[in-house]
Amino acid sequence: MKLGFLVDLNLCMGCKGCEIACKVENNVPLSSWRLRVKYVDIGVFPETKREFTPLRCNHCENAPCERICPVSALHYLENGIVNIDSERCIGCAGCMMACPYGAIYMDPESNTADKCTYCAHRIESGMMPACVVICPVQANIFGDVDDDTSHISRYIMEHQGDVQVRKPEKNTNPKHYYVGGGNQSLNPLAYERIEGYSLFDKITHLEHVGNPNEGVIDRFLKPFTGEEELDNTSMMDWKGSSSSEGGH
Repeated sequence: MKLGFLVDLNLCMGCKGCEIACKVENNVPLSSWRLRVKYVDIGVFPETKREFTPLRCNHCENAPCERICPVSALHYLENGIVNIDSERCIGCAGCMMACPYGAIYMDPESNTADKCTYCAHRIESGMMPACVVICPVQANIFGDVDDDTSHISRYIMEHQGDVQVRKPEKNTNPKHYYVGGGNQSLNPLAYERIEGYSLFDKITHLEHVGNPNEGVIDRFLKPFTGEEELDNTSMMDWKGSSSSEGGH
């Protein structure tokens, strides 16, 4: 058995129900996400559209995070899931740096690594992942990719030529597939930035304000001395005059 995941981007409507279901099911802290749905706006008004792409751990056959973990906290289950043992994790964050998909985060409460596990605890009980159950349009498809008769295998066969994975050049052999959607959805560099339609088309630099040779002490004393340059002698005279004028 080799469990895999497939998202039909033609069906996904960006409701983010899967995000919420994931957080609730796995007690994910407010500041973190195991699953997130990004969107990309494509085209120029009035011919525009918005594409949604759910992003989660890809459960790679050749997972860099599993190889780099010094304490084997990340490990494979028999069904192909890349799982995390939080009791073994030492919080070194090596897996976070090794993952090319940015799918791992550091739990701020336990200071251990965490990520999507395909809801391994639910699968062990014979249930589907929470994100699959909650999807109102059945865009999330989960099952055994080694079984030719499973729903996910039949879906992949029916959509041959339209099945994609993220960053195939990394040779991680991900078991998370996408059907439909444009290249812009999975490859951020594929989006064409048309000149004149971006908030940041004209990026300029501020000219240097003030004297580049001015030190920290000079800037601190400027409200008291104006633009007059100070040296050690003038500093002593200024202190003396301040004391006499103040009558102390």
